[in-house]
Amino acid sequence: MKFTLGIEEEYQVIDPITRELVSHDQQIVMNASKVLNDQVKAEMHQAVVEVGTNICNDIQDAREQITHLRKSISTFAGELGYKIGAAGTHPFSKWETQLITPNPRYHEIIDELQDTARSNLIFGLHVHVGMEDKNMAMHLVNAMRYFLPHLYALSTNSPFWEGRNTGFKSFRSKVFDKFPRTGIPGVFNSYAQYENYVNLLVKTKCIDNPKKIWWDIRIHPVFPTIEVRICDVPLTVDETICIAALIQALVAKLHKLRSQNLNFMNYHRALINENKWRAGRYGIDGKMIDFGLEKEVETKLLMREFVDFVDDVLDELGSRKEVEYVFEILKNGTGADRQLKVFEETNDLIKVVDFITEQTILGL
Repeated sequence: MKFTLGIEEEYQVIDPITRELVSHDQQIVMNASKVLNDQVKAEMHQAVVEVGTNICNDIQDAREQITHLRKSISTFAGELGYKIGAAGTHPFSKWETQLITPNPRYHEIIDELQDTARSNLIFGLHVHVGMEDKNMAMHLVNAMRYFLPHLYALSTNSPFWEGRNTGFKSFRSKVFDKFPRTGIPGVFNSYAQYENYVNLLVKTKCIDNPKKIWWDIRIHPVFPTIEVRICDVPLTVDETICIAALIQALVAKLHKLRSQNLNFMNYHRALINENKWRAGRYGIDGKMIDFGLEKEVETKLLMREFVDFVDDVLDELGSRKEVEYVFEILKNGTGADRQLKVFEETNDLIKVVDFITEQTILGL
C-alpha cells in the first residue's frame, strides 16, 4: 500500500492596513488559477482562498507542494495588495460584514442554513489518505475516530473570535458545530450500511449529495480517500506537514493491524466527544481520557504515546522526521498558544494578526 496524500488548506485574505478580513473579489483565485489550475478555488466567503495539492506520493512530495501553494498564493495576494493568514479564525473581523461569493451552490447553502452558514467564517486543514477499498476505508474510519481529538489538540489555532479571547484553544469547531452533520461520526458496521444512510438522506431531501456530510472524518464522496477534517489550519507549513504525516501514519498502522487480523477498539461517539471538547478548550495543555485505563492523562503524554503507537510504520513511509516534529509542537506550543502569547505580551489583536501573516509564510 502506498498511502498517498492530499492536503487542502484554507487561508484568510487580509488587508495589510486595517488587518481586517477583506473580499478579494476572487482576483487572487483568477490570477493564481492561470498557474495553479484547479489547485486554488474560491470559498463561500470572499475573504477565503482554498488550495489543494495534487496527489502526493509521500510526505516530502506533500511538503514541496504545500510550500509551493502557500508561497504562490502569498505572492499573488501581495501583487493585489493583500496578505494571507493561516489561522482557524480571524482575531477580530466580524462575519456580519463579510461578502458571500456569488455562486448558486453557496446561495443554496445559505438559503437552507441561513445565519449558521453566513457566520461560518472559519479556516480548516483537510488531509486525504488514499484508500481504494471502501470496506477497509470504513473499518479504518471507525478506528481513527478515537484519535481525532489528539490530532485536533495538536492543530488548535483559533483562540479569538470577533475581537474576544474565547478561552478556547480552538473556537473554530464551536462555530462549525452549528451546521448539521458535523462532528465525530458514529460507527458504521460496513460500507453498505453507510451507503444506506447516505441514500436515505438523499431520498428524504436532507441533502442532495454526500458532500453535505461534513463530519470530522469521512470516506470522501468523490475521491478514493479517507478525509480527516477536524483540524484548524496550522500557522506554519511544518505544523501542517507534521499533522498530515501523523494522519498518514495512523492509516498505515491501523491498516497493518487489520491485515494481521488485529483490531483497534471502537469507542462510542459520546466518549470521543468528551476528549474533543477538552482538545478544543485546552489544546495540548489539558488532560484527556484514556478510555482503556479509564482515567485522565496529560494530553502531552498521550501525544507521545500516539507517536509510539505509529512508530513501526514511520521508516517504511519515510516520515519519521515529520512525525517527530510533534515534539517541537509540544515544546513550543500550538498556533493558539503562540497567538495567545503575542496577545499576552502586547494586548493588541493587530499584533496577533501580524504574527499570523508572518508565520504563514515562515521559511518559505
